[in-house]
Amino acid sequence: MDYVLGELASRSINFFISKSSKAKVLDVEDSLQRVLIQAQVMDEATGRHITNQAMLQQLDMLRDAMYHGCYILDTFRCQSHDEHDANDQVVSHSFSLSKVNSLKCFCSSSRNTQILEQLQDALDNLSSMILDVKELVVFLTSYPRLYRQPYSMHLLLSNCMFGRQMEAELVLNFLLQARPHDAEELEVLPIVGPGRVGKSTLVARVCKDERVRDQFSEILFLSDHDFRDEKLTNLWEGYAKKFQNCTAKKDVRVLVVVEVAGDFHEGDWKRLYSASKQCLTNGSKIIITSRSKKITTVGTRSALMLKYLSDEAYWYFFKTLAFGSMDPMMHPRMAYLAMEIARMFQRSLITGIVTACVMRDNFDTYFWCKLLAFLRGSVKWHVSKFGEHPSHCLNQNRPAHLGRMIRTSEAITVYGWYECSSQVEVPEITLQNLMYGSAKPSGRFEILAWSSPIPPYHSYIYNCEIEDLKTTSVKRKRS
Repeated sequence: MDYVLGELASRSINFFISKSSKAKVLDVEDSLQRVLIQAQVMDEATGRHITNQAMLQQLDMLRDAMYHGCYILDTFRCQSHDEHDANDQVVSHSFSLSKVNSLKCFCSSSRNTQILEQLQDALDNLSSMILDVKELVVFLTSYPRLYRQPYSMHLLLSNCMFGRQMEAELVLNFLLQARPHDAEELEVLPIVGPGRVGKSTLVARVCKDERVRDQFSEILFLSDHDFRDEKLTNLWEGYAKKFQNCTAKKDVRVLVVVEVAGDFHEGDWKRLYSASKQCLTNGSKIIITSRSKKITTVGTRSALMLKYLSDEAYWYFFKTLAFGSMDPMMHPRMAYLAMEIARMFQRSLITGIVTACVMRDNFDTYFWCKLLAFLRGSVKWHVSKFGEHPSHCLNQNRPAHLGRMIRTSEAITVYGWYECSSQVEVPEITLQNLMYGSAKPSGRFEILAWSSPIPPYHSYIYNCEIEDLKTTSVKRKRS
């Protein structure tokens, strides 16, 4: 009898603790939601030309805190659907929520305590950030508004470079800052980052700014192949003649943008820099971009290091594209599916954009379930067969294998990719048609992976071939 009474008392206490803990979690959830709305102060900052580096850094920290808060909140809200899918026949759990692995269920009071800690940390961090920037908002009004261009005024995700506001302002400040007239050296800004991180897009976006156009009479784009040996001599001789008459009247400032696609050769750079000093007038500047950190040694300014979007920022970007005008809070089940799908791409921008558009065009829970199951199976097959994620191979321009949603017995072998300008005719078949449609070209062929809607308007072309998995396996058994 004493045992039964003790058991009942223990269960009653656990029940009340669980209810109390869950109530606290919901309270913190509501508070975090309200604070995220207050973080919209960044919209005001985006519309101003901010030259103060400390302000830029503070706003960038606030932006990161907002992305992290959204990520934690969405992960928390998806937990019930994570449990529901444990036995789902359509959506298997070969991959689970991994970023916040402590937020998985509501089964115990200790689990609720962990959930509460995660939410509370995000709330406290963002709340303190907002308190710190209240005075900053007053100072923002003293800065002039940017020219009303779609690429620099606000975050229209389909028409702007997402997540690079601070980096763009740093490059702008470098270009617009006056140089002493007696300065002999040309100013050089190195921009370093891995492939497909957005180095060229960032520079092109800044060069489209009207203030940069007013500051420089000419913007010259070069590759590392343009300043080797006789090419460099012919290039600068032509520009010297072009500016000879103009320099007699006034200074002609030139912005030189150098893109180093391959390895960086210091000898070639010295020839380019020496020729530039002889030809260009005071006030001209150079931006050099490369994957190699070797270029950091040639800068007169600290190098700008670009990294891929964080998991939190990538989720914010992907969710906005996938849901479009729909409110994710009104579709919690689909929000969970979208979060799991986003994890499949390892922050790959092109594949994420293509898939998000497919999801927005097929706004249906069952379709999103099938899509998630397909992507999980494709990634698991690639990892088991080749030992790495297909996105890693694509980022390094190495062969990768992508699945086909409709024709599951076939795979798309991507041998490599290249960029081309908007003037070049692109293939009619798209990556979307091939992965999620029924198109089936024969032999080797090229497809359009994605065309960027912002400068420099590059298109990304994949060199592909359709592989029949059943036929391939039969041939291997016979051999």
